[in-house]
Amino acid sequence: MRIRHKPWAKPELDTCQFCIHEPSEQAGHWRELFPHPERPLYIELGCGKGGFISQIAPSKPEINFVAMDIKNEMLVLAKRKLEQAYEERAMSPDNVRIAIQNIERIDTAWNENDRVERIYINFCNPWPKKKHKKRRLTHTRQLVNYKKFLHGELWFKTDDDELFEESFEYFAEAGFRIKFSTHDLHSETGIENYVTEHEKMFTDEGKKIKFLIAEPIGAE
Repeated sequence: MRIRHKPWAKPELDTCQFCIHEPSEQAGHWRELFPHPERPLYIELGCGKGGFISQIAPSKPEINFVAMDIKNEMLVLAKRKLEQAYEERAMSPDNVRIAIQNIERIDTAWNENDRVERIYINFCNPWPKKKHKKRRLTHTRQLVNYKKFLHGELWFKTDDDELFEESFEYFAEAGFRIKFSTHDLHSETGIENYVTEHEKMFTDEGKKIKFLIAEPIGAE
C-alpha cells in the first residue's frame, strides 16, 4: 500500500518528546533513553499506525518499549494513538520511544551492546513475489541481524499463509527454535494478544491469524 506524503508528519514528530530522530546514534545505548534502563526492553518492528504499541505499552509500565517504522506518515499516527492512550490513563509515556527506521537496515541502529528481551513483528508486508522475499522482516538475513541483540523471544503474527509457512524455514536457517506456533491464534487460550484494527479486519474477512514464538538457539 502506497502511503501519501504528508508534509505535516515530520514537523509534528520533530516536536514529540518520545520520538528518536537519529536511531543510528543510539546503537548500543537504547536503554539509556529510559528513566529505568534496568527494566526489560521490548521492541516492535514495523509498528504501522500504532494499534499494537498504543495498547501494550501503557498497560505494561514495568517494561520499556521501542516501536519503529519506515514512514513518518505512519509513525505520526502511532504517536497520536500513544498520546491518547497515555492521556486516558493519566500516565506519562516514560516507558515508550518511537523511531523512523528501515528495518532492513536495523543493524545500523542496534548492535550486540543492545540487550532486547522481546521482539514483536505484527502483520508485516508479506512480499509475495520471489524477487522481493528477502525484504520480509522474518527472512533469514533479517533474523541473523536480530540475533545480535535479542536475548529472549520473537513473537510473530500474520494473516498470510505463505509468509507464515516459509518463515519456519527462515527461523531454522537463522538458528532459531520454535517454542510455540498456531494457525488459529483466536482459538487458543492463555496467550496474551492485543487485537488491532488490521487483525479485526482480517478476522472479519474470515482469515485465520497465524502466530508463533521463536528464540535463538542457545539464548540466555
